[in-house]
Amino acid sequence: MQQLGDKLIKWRRDFHQYPETGFLEMRTASIVASILDELGFQLKMGKEVMSEADCMGKPTEEETKKHYQWAQKNGAIGDYLHLFSEGYTGIVATLDTGKKGSVIAFRFDMDALDILESNSNEHFPRNEEFSSKVHGKMHACGHDSHTAMGLGLATLLIENKDQLKGKIKLIFQPAEEGTRGAKAMAAANVVEDVDYFVATHIGVGVPHKQFVAANSGFLATSKLDISYTGKAAHAGGSPEQGKNALLAAAASVLSLHGISRHSGGATRINVGQLEAGAGRNIIANHASMKVETRGETSEINEYVKEQVTSIVSGAATMYQVEHKIKTVGEALSCKCSLDLAGILHQCAEASPDIEKSRLEDNTPGGSEDATYFMNEVQKNGGKATYCVFGTELAAGHHNEKFDIKEDTLLPAVNILFQSAKVIMEQ
Repeated sequence: MQQLGDKLIKWRRDFHQYPETGFLEMRTASIVASILDELGFQLKMGKEVMSEADCMGKPTEEETKKHYQWAQKNGAIGDYLHLFSEGYTGIVATLDTGKKGSVIAFRFDMDALDILESNSNEHFPRNEEFSSKVHGKMHACGHDSHTAMGLGLATLLIENKDQLKGKIKLIFQPAEEGTRGAKAMAAANVVEDVDYFVATHIGVGVPHKQFVAANSGFLATSKLDISYTGKAAHAGGSPEQGKNALLAAAASVLSLHGISRHSGGATRINVGQLEAGAGRNIIANHASMKVETRGETSEINEYVKEQVTSIVSGAATMYQVEHKIKTVGEALSCKCSLDLAGILHQCAEASPDIEKSRLEDNTPGGSEDATYFMNEVQKNGGKATYCVFGTELAAGHHNEKFDIKEDTLLPAVNILFQSAKVIMEQ
């Protein structure tokens, strides 16, 4: 086991040094695929496991080509890299034991964030020389750890194949950040045959050496890019000839933050970015906003999204400008299957490395697009849960000083493996 523990840390630190953001996880995916292939998994990759029409917020073709060239020069595995060259970086690895049984799937996300990593003397990755080598990008949410955990689980499954039955799928998902990647994989039917589905995360406020078997507090969300197009004019000489996109955007911002709350549950709205205009003496002919909505349920989020559409359209009419709304990310709400979560809870309680395990936590928080997989499995009569392995964090998620305790990795892999064995006996 110590050998596997060392591998987990080695994998995690390698992925940490070479962070890749959503739909650009080419180096990461090529390494993951090569290891899984060598272990003996059946692999489906790229467009085989991703619906092109359902990819949201995908980088431009130029950005994708540029990153492909970067991956070639920075340790990507050439035999697999070409499969991800267009930015469809999902992987589904299947272990078929050849014995009749259930189909179990585990999901692991791979993407990083657009954050400049801390260079502080107190920052553990800096001191251990595995800080990000990519300026302005960082694994600040733990997905490097998740990817390593997926490979660790794959290793244990192969080593103990004779004890297993049924099929096990390991889903390595791109673009969880911004809730962009899971919908495309779910739409490609990667979980249509799955009886039991488990997604996992490290940290998220759960204390070190503690475990939550069912985190059902995720809010449904929509990520929206909104633009206004007007007509430029001289602000002093002929302002009446202009169509002011900036004013339309400003009016929208104020109205969006005034959307009525919903009696059915919690709602959120945020305009995180607003850009407009070209100069002091020019009537602004363009404006753009980055907006997100959230709701305690998918229905409540849809209510907020509809209000956004109405407000944005109304402001465009009021200022006689054109507008566009593009959905670049989305996630659903979901409730975990507590009978499945109970299995993970029991396995965690039996682990000598877990001091406290909780069956469920419904505290509203962020959003997660693993809910697309969960809803699909549950719709087909299966069971799904989202579990959290607690760890001591150097700073909160999405922070430049983010880091985890690496002694969390091996116990997490062991609990996932033990849960797979128990599930197979159901």
